[in-house]
Amino acid sequence: MRVLLVEDDPDLAGIVALGLRNEAYAVDVAGTCADAEELLGVTDYDVVCLDLGLPDGDGMALLRRCVDDPLLRRPRRCLVLTARDAVTDRVAGLDAGADDYLVKPFHFAELVARLRALSRREDGAGSTLRVGELTLDLATHRAWRADTLLDLTAREYSLLRYFMHHPGEVLSAEALLEHVWDANVNPFTASVRVMLSRLRRKLGDPALIVTVTNAGYRLQAS
Repeated sequence: MRVLLVEDDPDLAGIVALGLRNEAYAVDVAGTCADAEELLGVTDYDVVCLDLGLPDGDGMALLRRCVDDPLLRRPRRCLVLTARDAVTDRVAGLDAGADDYLVKPFHFAELVARLRALSRREDGAGSTLRVGELTLDLATHRAWRADTLLDLTAREYSLLRYFMHHPGEVLSAEALLEHVWDANVNPFTASVRVMLSRLRRKLGDPALIVTVTNAGYRLQAS
């Protein structure tokens, strides 16, 4: 899942981003409305975690632009993270287009749980995702093929999760980079190929992820 964290406190942003990356999320960070708009103009995000008190504008206005501005790529979900705890602020945020609202200070575990809930709302799935022989526990970050528990790294788990969200679809290397890696990755590296090779090896035979020549990769849906 690709996440945009919009937070002007660099210490908090660094801690949250590190924690989310350890949970297998791909995270980009913006400290201002302008930085966020620049990223939203070129990147499709699964979730934006948005602070409202930004140095160059109100996050609420940015939230409305995410919904209405054709120059911005609307994120699938938006989670407001703010110190504004009045009921009127929460109502305003939800009415402006937010899917959830979390008041600072918050426990990191609750943030991750809310992101999982937003992901389940997007796929219409519960805490368990199943495709053929594959089972993914979204709460514990464990994966199985049939009855065999798979020993996956955080990145391998994230890659498999993205494939399982799109079973049977042909996914290009660019799409995988977009949603499984963050802005720090070099798009000209062999990151996708190397990670896919490791994941395929761990999934075992017969192969579940196949290469579609000149197009990308596909997880066999059956």
